[in-house]
Parts: sequence; C-alpha cells; structure tokens
Amino acid sequence: MKIYTRTGDQGQTGLFGGPRVSKDDLRLETYGTVDELNSVLGLVRTEALPESIGQLLERIQNELFEVGAELATFDPVARRTRTIAPEHVTAIEEAIDHYQAELPPLHQFVIPGGCGAAARLHHARAVCRRAERRLVSLVRSAEAGPISPLLLAYLNRLGDLLFVLARAVNRGAQREDVMWKKPGIE
Repeated sequence: MKIYTRTGDQGQTGLFGGPRVSKDDLRLETYGTVDELNSVLGLVRTEALPESIGQLLERIQNELFEVGAELATFDPVARRTRTIAPEHVTAIEEAIDHYQAELPPLHQFVIPGGCGAAARLHHARAVCRRAERRLVSLVRSAEAGPISPLLLAYLNRLGDLLFVLARAVNRGAQREDVMWKKPGIE
C-alpha cells in the first residue's frame, strides 16, 4: 500500500465515512492539534520516566487516537467512533488526584521547565490547551455536527493532568518547580 494517494493535492481531504473538506477546515485543525499533542507525548516518552507515568502516557496516547477518530468522523455514533466515555474522564481525575497528593501546594504560577521530561510535559500541556480551544470553536460552529461533550471534559482534565505530571516528574528528578516572579518583587 502506498502512503501517498494524491487525493489531497488540491487542498482537500476526506472525513471518515463523510464528505471531502478543505484541509484548513476547523474539524481538521482540531483533530490535527490532537495528533500534534499525541506526537509531543511520544517525545515525552523518550525521556526517562517512572514506569507508572510512562504506562499512563501510553494509555493516553491510545485514547487520543480515539478522540481523533471521533473528531474525524462527521457522524461518530453511526460509524462507531464515539468511544470516549465518562470512565475515561474519571480515570484522568484519579491520576490527577494520585500524583497531586505527592506534591507541595502551589502559591504561585509555575514557569514551564525543569528537567527535560517535565519541560516536554509542559509543552504537551500547552498543545492540549490549544486542542481544547479548537474543540470549543468546533462545538460552537454551525456545521460541526454531533460532538460529544465528553471530548471537552477529557481534554480539559488532560491539560490538568499534564501540568501535575510535569511537577511530579520534576520532583522525582529532585528539581524544584520554577516559580514565576512578579516583576518588582524579590
């Protein structure tokens, strides 16, 4: 099977089981950003991570494929690509609670950085927030079709989890979170 089809040479692509749309369509921008997030998580996983975090991120990468499939389908119920369920959101919340319990409370904003894995997790968090913003725009658009509100909850919690994991990885690497210093305050 060839990787190129030439069907996109005019700036259009096909949705799963649906119409052809422009490659700058908001739906494509949304699931493309989810794909970018998945790629950044792949970069995170090249770093030395605790096994539990590596396994969690692998599970999330698989779930992000499910999110992308649902977004790439104009009618996900009919095509059976609607697979993100409340249990997925709950699992992320449980992971947040688990890792958050090991961290000192925050009283300031954290500047992204620290060890390599934490810096990449902060990058993943920023991409996740962009995917979430794109999804909000898609949901608000008239031509969006049926989009599960669970996708918004999933991406929202995932952004929170990635922040907590960045802090947890820094702590495990014995690196302090870098706190934002408001100008004029020492």
